[in-house]
Amino acid sequence: MDIVYNLREATAAEVHERLPDAPTYTAVRGLLRVLLDKGHLRAEREGTHLVYRPTRPREAEGASMLQHVIRTFFDGSPAKAMAALVGAADLRLDDRELARLSAIVAGAREKEPEP
Repeated sequence: MDIVYNLREATAAEVHERLPDAPTYTAVRGLLRVLLDKGHLRAEREGTHLVYRPTRPREAEGASMLQHVIRTFFDGSPAKAMAALVGAADLRLDDRELARLSAIVAGAREKEPEP
C-alpha cells in the first residue's frame, strides 16, 4: 500500500520493482488482488496492465488500520496503545511531539460530557 500511495497509482510491475527483498512477481500480484478484494485498492485496465489506485486517502486508511490494531492488541483501549507507544524504548518523542499529544488529550477532555 505504501508504494501505491507514494506513486498515487501503480502497476504490479512497479510495485514489484520498488519492494525491498521482493517476493516473486506472482506473489506481488496475489497481494494486490487481496488488497483489491478487501476494498483497499481499485484497479482499472490500461492497455495490457491493471493500474492500482487507493480507494481512500492514506490518513483515512491509517486511522482505520490503527483502530483495528487497538481493538486487536490493546483490548480496544486507546490509552493502552498510547502507553505502549510512549513507553517504547526505541521511540523518542521530542518536545514538539509531546506538546501535540498534550493538546490532543486536552481537546478530548473538552469533548467529554460532564458527569
